[in-house]
This record gives sequence, structure tokens and C-alpha cells, in this order.
Amino acid sequence: MTTAQFPAAASATITTRALLGCASVAAPLWATVALIQAATRDGFDLTRHPLSALANGSLGWIQISNFLLAGLLTTVGASGLRRVMRGTPGGTWVPRLVRINGLGMIAAGTFVMDPADGFPLGTPDGMPAALSWHSYGHFAAGSIAFAALIAACYVLGRHFARSGQRRNAVASRVAGSALLLGNGWAMSGGRGGSLTLAVGAIAAMLWISVVAARYRRRSR
Repeated sequence: MTTAQFPAAASATITTRALLGCASVAAPLWATVALIQAATRDGFDLTRHPLSALANGSLGWIQISNFLLAGLLTTVGASGLRRVMRGTPGGTWVPRLVRINGLGMIAAGTFVMDPADGFPLGTPDGMPAALSWHSYGHFAAGSIAFAALIAACYVLGRHFARSGQRRNAVASRVAGSALLLGNGWAMSGGRGGSLTLAVGAIAAMLWISVVAARYRRRSR
């Protein structure tokens, strides 16, 4: 039997599951690829260099592709969240914010930050005297992506609280707060800020993927 012969409801369910599948794999994929590079690229130090810096150097195409693919999966996956959350508290804004986050990741992969602080090897220590236009573009895209992701986690917290799922509500708020605090510490120039930012960003991204995966299981 072909897909075209399936009842409309069954076909819609398959499409929804596929969309949610995109959202559920986006964060694990991005985090795995980024952390493997962080552990293996010569001269990279996660306590000094943000994961975005991996887009520089001869192997920078890996992190650029990582941003573009994960961003695309997140953007597409937001449509699945919109389908399963329609009519629920936060059901309008969570998918919108997740989509903005995905688009921000695509932009962050398109605009590469400048080499800085000794990475790639041979780069002088410290920040460059003047930033390039694409570095400003990267920081703007990252700020938008992070803001949308933090907001999505907090709106999810309200969504779960309204439905009586207290543990999920707490997890949502913890994930959003981890990114909010990690990003704030990094922006303040705090010691190890790149590490706290990475932890916060990965925690919030993974939570969105977990939520998408749970909705995907329920849609069978």
C-alpha cells in the first residue's frame, strides 16, 4: 500500500512524527559533533574558546555544517511542535521561538566569528583589535538564537505547569536558566565563561529535543 492510499489521519500522523524526529535529533547531533571537535582540535580550550570558534581553521567547515544542519532540523522540527501543541498553553509561542532559534543557528553558521585568543593555532592571544562584519553577524545571530531558546524553555515551563506536569515544568525552567546564566557569565567576561555558555546552551537545546522526542512517542 502506498502512502497516498493511507487514511488522511494516518498520513498526518506520519508527517508529524517525521517533523518531531527532526527536532529530537537536532541538539544531540550538534552537541556530539561540537564536543568531539572541542576534544580533538589542536589548540582549542573550552574554558577559553566558545564552541562557535570551531568554525575557523582548515576544519572549520565541520562546525559550519554542524550549525547549518542542526539549525535546519530545528527549524523544520518546530512545525511538528506546532502540530502537537496546538490549542495548549504556550502552543503558539513555543514552536515560533524554537523556529527562531533554528534560524538563528543557520545564521550563526553562515556568519563565522573571527579567530581569537590563540585559536586556531598561530592566532595571537586576546581578541582582535577590530571585529569583521561577519563576526558581528555571528554575535547578533547567536544573541537572537539564545534569547529565543531561553524564552522557549520558560514558555514550556508554563505549558507543563498548566497541565500539572511539575517535573517537566521545573526541568524546562532549569534548562532556560542554565543558558541565561551561562550566557550572562560569558558576556560579563567571567572566568571559564565559554564553558558555562556551552553547558547552558547544550542543556537548553537538549531539553527541546527531549520534549520533541516525548511528543513523538505519544503520537504513535
